[in-house]
Amino acid sequence: MFFLLAALAPLGVTASAQPADGTAVDRATGPGQPPAAQPTDEYSSIQRAVSGPAGNPECVWLGRRVVSLLWRDDIDTAFRHLDLYDRFGCPAGHIQATFRCLILHEGSIDPKAPDSLNGRVEACWINPYQPAAAPPPAAAAGPAKETTKR
Repeated sequence: MFFLLAALAPLGVTASAQPADGTAVDRATGPGQPPAAQPTDEYSSIQRAVSGPAGNPECVWLGRRVVSLLWRDDIDTAFRHLDLYDRFGCPAGHIQATFRCLILHEGSIDPKAPDSLNGRVEACWINPYQPAAAPPPAAAAGPAKETTKR
């Protein structure tokens, strides 16, 4: 090891990754790069909106996954997540209310857009007692035309 350091010393390579002036360089966030989005902002806003343990980040994270898995009929995986949800002391009633909300608003979920389900699960998690959306108005049925063959 000593011989390696002795060989690198004339080349100006130091053992640390700092520049010669001694200032550290932060490669993750430079002046031209935006700061990384903080997922804690999402959880803190949900925690303000949802009172009690259902607003805790671990309950939100696991609970939304349980509801999504139940929606997709992945019952076995949902139950495994539900076990963890219970271990963290999260309220089981919130899962039930959120899933009920999801069922009542199933018309607003586009099966071809995965963000549609995620958005609806998040909205139902924050407020599981949303009133059900009104069904779209049915097309007015006019009088049936009579067709006679002569």
